[in-house]
Amino acid sequence: MQAPARSISLAVLLNRSRSKISSFRAFSSSPSSSHHSNQSRGGLPRFYSEILPSSKGSVVRVNGDEFWHMTRVLRLNVNDRVELFDGNGSLVEGCIQDIDQSGLNFVALENPKSVSPLETQWHVFAAFGTLKGGRADWLVEKCTELGAHSITPLLTERSPLVSGNRVERLLRVSLAAAKQCQRLHKMNFNSPMKVTELLPHVKTSTLSFIALAEAMPVFSALNSRRKESTGLLIVGPEGDFTEEERKMIVEAGATPVGLGPQRLRVETATVALLATLMFWSDDRLV
Repeated sequence: MQAPARSISLAVLLNRSRSKISSFRAFSSSPSSSHHSNQSRGGLPRFYSEILPSSKGSVVRVNGDEFWHMTRVLRLNVNDRVELFDGNGSLVEGCIQDIDQSGLNFVALENPKSVSPLETQWHVFAAFGTLKGGRADWLVEKCTELGAHSITPLLTERSPLVSGNRVERLLRVSLAAAKQCQRLHKMNFNSPMKVTELLPHVKTSTLSFIALAEAMPVFSALNSRRKESTGLLIVGPEGDFTEEERKMIVEAGATPVGLGPQRLRVETATVALLATLMFWSDDRLV
């Protein structure tokens, strides 16, 4: 099943300027270090760039948020080695060639490497627009780390909107999580979708699961299914779906599954169901 097409680009967000903050120098170039030496601990720092150098020796410009992170947060300098990835599976190692007030030039020390996407592709539809206190951030971060292929904010009667400013923040959270967990293919963040817009995706998907209280335990549902590496998982808002919403989604073809006897928060249910399906799919691929 293909992810919804209305994804939101990271490129525009990454070119916006950021305000100054106090910072410390995490990586440095010392006079005694060799040219292009790796100054980091635990591997090279990795940054996002929509465009990568085409070959060894090629140069690309880095500005916006990633430039700010490199020079103001990590205090990287000329000749420090870093990695750039494009979120589509390509990665290249290189170093900072020069820095000015508006950005820096990155020179590739090798040809770009490409990695194919995972076969396991689960698409998350969750009604997290009304979550407060960083809970939506946590949900998006963990979905990125676990390997969700895409995430779509679901608009329901009890969670009817997601502000544009919040979407921008969640995109940043997802990108930071991708860099931290060394994920080369970014998680697609789709535009918010109403329940009625979700139904065609459920109808055309091989597998769709909806988390509902008192439904069949998820492991029982999976044991009765032929294992697949792709599908949809659907989680409702605080207060759950309305009866009409549940009926529409189930009639479209989603299988109700339960996640235990306790009432779970939206973010807990989403991560628990995604982790279960990812492990189930990975077992199929072993």
